[in-house]
Amino acid sequence: MFFASDNWAGAHRSIAERLLQESTGFAAAYGNSDLDRRVEARFSEIFERDVSVFFVATGTAANSLSLASIQRPGGITFCHSEAHVIADECGAPEFFSSARLAPVDGEAGKIDPAKLAKAIAGFPPNAVHHGRATAVTITQATEIGTVYSLDEIDAISAVAKANNLPLHMDGARFANALVALDASPAEMTWKRGIDMLSFGGTKNGCWCAEAIVFFNPEQASEVPFIRKRAAQLFSKSRFIAAQFDAYLEDDLWLGLARHANGMADRLRAGIGASNSARLAWPTASNEVFAVIPKTSAKTAEDKGAKFYEWPIPAATPELVGENETLIRLVTSFATEEADVDGFLGCLAS
Repeated sequence: MFFASDNWAGAHRSIAERLLQESTGFAAAYGNSDLDRRVEARFSEIFERDVSVFFVATGTAANSLSLASIQRPGGITFCHSEAHVIADECGAPEFFSSARLAPVDGEAGKIDPAKLAKAIAGFPPNAVHHGRATAVTITQATEIGTVYSLDEIDAISAVAKANNLPLHMDGARFANALVALDASPAEMTWKRGIDMLSFGGTKNGCWCAEAIVFFNPEQASEVPFIRKRAAQLFSKSRFIAAQFDAYLEDDLWLGLARHANGMADRLRAGIGASNSARLAWPTASNEVFAVIPKTSAKTAEDKGAKFYEWPIPAATPELVGENETLIRLVTSFATEEADVDGFLGCLAS
């Protein structure tokens, strides 16, 4: 019963086998192999337009280098106050881009467009002492398991475009959000005004595969140098490409995300029907947040369950009772029904 994170899951067999196949023979290095080129072309097919793709090893690298590519001196990047870039990346986006991150509040883990507009207005273009707005980033799916609707992305994009700011999407769980919306990759990105995307594969069955996708290739002219300087240009980059080759083939990536979301749906249904536990808030991706009795949490842990105790939101201290705890449960492509039912059984103990 491993629900601590989808990072705990292994790699899908098809991806592992594709890596093994690529492990023999010779191929051009530094992204110049035929396989690299083929996978880059596949990204263009998926997104229904010519895109520029840069493989990196981690989501933090993808986010940091994306934002670094469009920064200027005194730059300010706006993100949700609970976004991964500001809460969980050890200052890497600021380190690589030399830009500050400015938090913007919003319900359900999503930036409020009106608050974003107000925050941007606080940094007039010529206010040299304060810095200047240079970018906006959103997380899809969000850190608390919610998903921006297409209309909500449109609203954020409208604010960004009104201020001539590029819009980045942190897609560490991109596939989970995509299948939750039943949208196409194009509909959830560039057709909504997204300029660049951190496309995640590691949380959804890959070994170690992330990509930076630019929907306007002319914006990516500096990225080869930024990536090299950040030690993210792999000599044998074909091994990242090989993972994506298998991941994207026959829409495996979407199938894996549907399974993970389906297991989360099973958890949501079981917790919602429980007499002792309850859902903390509605979610739509592969993350579930629940308030459960401390005794149930202890029972689950004693039976081998792994999950994460989540901080109680400051805005809702009444959410959790004295004898309760707030937990996060994350499902993955490797989660089985027996895992879910085993955990739900602990709530009834």
